[in-house]
Amino acid sequence: MITGQLKSKIDKLWLEFFAGGITNPLTVIEQISFLMFARLLDVQETRREKMAAKTGKAGSQRAFPADRQHLRWSHFRNESGDRMIAIVRDELFPFFREEVGKRTPLGKYLEGAQCLVPKASLMVTAVNLIEELPLTQGDVKGDLYEYMLGKLTTAGIAGQFRTPRHIIAAMVQMLDPKPTELVGDPSCGTAGFLVEVMLYLLKKYTSEKMVYVDEDGQKHYPGDLLEPHRDHIQNRMFNGFDFDQTMLRIAAMNLLLHDIESPCINYQDTLSNSFVEKYPTEAEDYFDVILANPPFKGSIDSDSVHASLRSKVKTTKTELLFLALIVRMLKMGGRAAVIVPDGVLFGSSQAHTGIRQMIVDENQLEAVISLPSGVFKPYAGVSTAILVFSKGGRTDNVWFYKVERDGYSLDDKRTKLPDDQNDLPDLVEQWSKRDAKKETDLSAVAAAKAGRSAQHFFVPVKEIRSNKYDLSVNRYREVAHKEIDHVSPRELVADLKGLEREIETDLDELEGMLT
Repeated sequence: MITGQLKSKIDKLWLEFFAGGITNPLTVIEQISFLMFARLLDVQETRREKMAAKTGKAGSQRAFPADRQHLRWSHFRNESGDRMIAIVRDELFPFFREEVGKRTPLGKYLEGAQCLVPKASLMVTAVNLIEELPLTQGDVKGDLYEYMLGKLTTAGIAGQFRTPRHIIAAMVQMLDPKPTELVGDPSCGTAGFLVEVMLYLLKKYTSEKMVYVDEDGQKHYPGDLLEPHRDHIQNRMFNGFDFDQTMLRIAAMNLLLHDIESPCINYQDTLSNSFVEKYPTEAEDYFDVILANPPFKGSIDSDSVHASLRSKVKTTKTELLFLALIVRMLKMGGRAAVIVPDGVLFGSSQAHTGIRQMIVDENQLEAVISLPSGVFKPYAGVSTAILVFSKGGRTDNVWFYKVERDGYSLDDKRTKLPDDQNDLPDLVEQWSKRDAKKETDLSAVAAAKAGRSAQHFFVPVKEIRSNKYDLSVNRYREVAHKEIDHVSPRELVADLKGLEREIETDLDELEGMLT
């Protein structure tokens, strides 16, 4: 979380890009990302040089060869505007595309990188402002980047949009990922889920004595207890796929700024045949945890969908295909939390019913969490829910929770509300306290429905099957009706006659005044 002066600097930088003619928020973030990367690459190089001077050893290969030293941030930022933009546009970006990939883990995400800053004055302003940002101070750089991502207000053409961070945090807490596990997102976008998993691990695996508070009162968690798992976390734990190259660059930078230097982020349409061909290991029985908010709209050419998905659900709708894909990608016992549009819960087509039946009968559907319809504004007003399930196992009872409020107004402004207007903390707490076995022991239908007017309750799988696998919370929730005492019709008629007599009296008085 950033406040005050830092927030003002980011706002100023953002406005400078808009004033300079770059008005697409994704493009603004991408261009700022490249410049941040240039600065961080130079910082990393400076650290290597200091270490080499201290130890007398050359160390690993340098990012900037001797004849490319002028491409370093610390060099070109002191040049004139015209010289600076020429170096960045004509030399640094080609260097990123053609050579940095051989020297840094992020190199493959720089393919096709282009400098779109149109004029020297904007380049100078951007470089000066980025120089003032505390990118080298702990996790502040990650907070800065999250703040920029929060400015995204448009959905992609395939229906993809940024998931609010507080929704992601609740989903991560519910799945409770471990530092030894493999975490994936088949439609990772800006990598919000993967970043939140890292933040969750840092907080959970920081010893109490290592927590420190900065001058703004913010707590920081270094994650000292994660040390035995650092290699796994850095090189294997985090896996994301997306078919949007711009999103991938932003995702890679987002992870880098949260100290994940070698994430497995790949350009790939995970619904297509090529996913199994290029990534056979990751495509099936691989992940312990999958968190996702797949694209909600559009369809895919049925011929390009892998046969293993077509055999599970005969459809071209991406929101249904992704559910089949996620089940396939999970290892046995692996768990998932997936955001879906409400139509997935109650759609009557054979494909809709079939995918719900597969999740309920062939796996363990653990929870259906209904979200308010405004949580994704201003991107979209679609009503959504979170499905929580494990691969394999058996579904006996499904836990339903209706989130009425998420801590923000449900209009386009999404204004922060007081803490007591946020159901998400209660959602996480009640999830940890739920007792499905207790519900299994209920014998009578009336007893099974007890408490269904509450915010959360269990529904036996037999009842779900009898309702054609309908998973909408309103199908099972009992609405508590309040009795209202109405005035009797005779009393209403008497009141009306009384009013009429008063009106006649007033009219008679008025008529008398006129004569």
